[in-house]
Amino acid sequence: MPSPETLERFIARVEENAHAEAIEEFYAENASMQENQSAPRVGRSNLVKGEQKVMERAKSLTSTCVRPALLQGDHVVIRWIFRFEWQDGSRTVMEELAWQRWEGERIAEETFFYDPAQRVPKPPAA
Repeated sequence: MPSPETLERFIARVEENAHAEAIEEFYAENASMQENQSAPRVGRSNLVKGEQKVMERAKSLTSTCVRPALLQGDHVVIRWIFRFEWQDGSRTVMEELAWQRWEGERIAEETFFYDPAQRVPKPPAA
C-alpha cells in the first residue's frame, strides 16, 4: 500500500510531465500497463521506452490530476486529463481513469480506462 505522501509525489511527477521518470521512480520492475482491454505492456524498462516515444511525438503536454485521487489499501484510482499538442500542430485531449494496484511503494499493475475516440487528434488551430 502506498503512503499518501508517495501517492502525492507520484501525482506531482506526472503533473510535471516527467512521465518516463515517474515510471522509473514509482513502478515495480515487472509492472504492467494496459489500455482499456488491450494486451498489457510489461516491464518497467519497456514502459519507460513507450512513454519516451509518446513524449518525442509531443510538442507540448499538460497533465492534470482531477482531485480527489482515491486510495484504498493497495488500490488507487486517479482521474487524469492530458492535453497534447503534437509536432504537426494537431491536438489531443484525453480524459481517463487510471486504476492501479500497488505493491508497497511501487505500482505493480495499471489499467487506463477512456473513450478511444479521444485519441483522434484534432487539426491544428487556424
